[in-house]
Amino acid sequence: MNEFPNIVVLTGAGISAESGLETFRGSDGTWNKYKVEDVATPEAFARSPRLVNDFYNKRRRDALKASPNKAHFALAALQKHFTESFVLVTQNVDDLHERAGSTNVLHMHGRLNQVLCLSCHKKSEWLTDVTETSVCPHCHAKASLRPDIVWFGEIPYYMEKIENALSRADIFAAIGTSGLVYPAAGFVNLARLSGAECLEINLAANPHSYTLFDEVISGPATKTVPEFAQKLIEKYQH
Repeated sequence: MNEFPNIVVLTGAGISAESGLETFRGSDGTWNKYKVEDVATPEAFARSPRLVNDFYNKRRRDALKASPNKAHFALAALQKHFTESFVLVTQNVDDLHERAGSTNVLHMHGRLNQVLCLSCHKKSEWLTDVTETSVCPHCHAKASLRPDIVWFGEIPYYMEKIENALSRADIFAAIGTSGLVYPAAGFVNLARLSGAECLEINLAANPHSYTLFDEVISGPATKTVPEFAQKLIEKYQH
């Protein structure tokens, strides 16, 4: 029997905001500068690959320049302590969790530092700009690479793994995410059905927070997440 509780953590854009990456739904968020249908759908890519690539090229460059913050490092420490009983799911497409030391992160919305080939359907690490003439490293097809990003209308990655983890969760924490968009919006309900203690950690509480979560913690992620992690580590110190 596992001596540790099963912990599932979901992170969103709020955890990377203090690393200088824009949130999507804030007043100055990325989505306020672009129409979703122009840059974040398969149809947009088919219609104007250059516009979509330019959008994600800039985001990739911004993510590469950013550095993990105290919240990312705190979750890496939490994973190191709880090992196999800890599952980290992120809506973010940056790699700040990995650079802080987290492993096996479930990127449900894909990753900026990968591309997907529409010809051979293989993924490749990609750290530079993608253009319409970029060549797939696997099949060498031209003009076949797209950002490995789950766009609107597409199915998020790892859903079966995530739902299985939530069905066994003893603790579920949503960090830096509004939780308003499905399927992530349903995660807390799945966790509650399994009897998990549910926490929301966000810059500010949402209107629905107090009806969905057992505990709501408000404040900057770089302060609240390390405190949350340290409290759990101390509670289950052996």
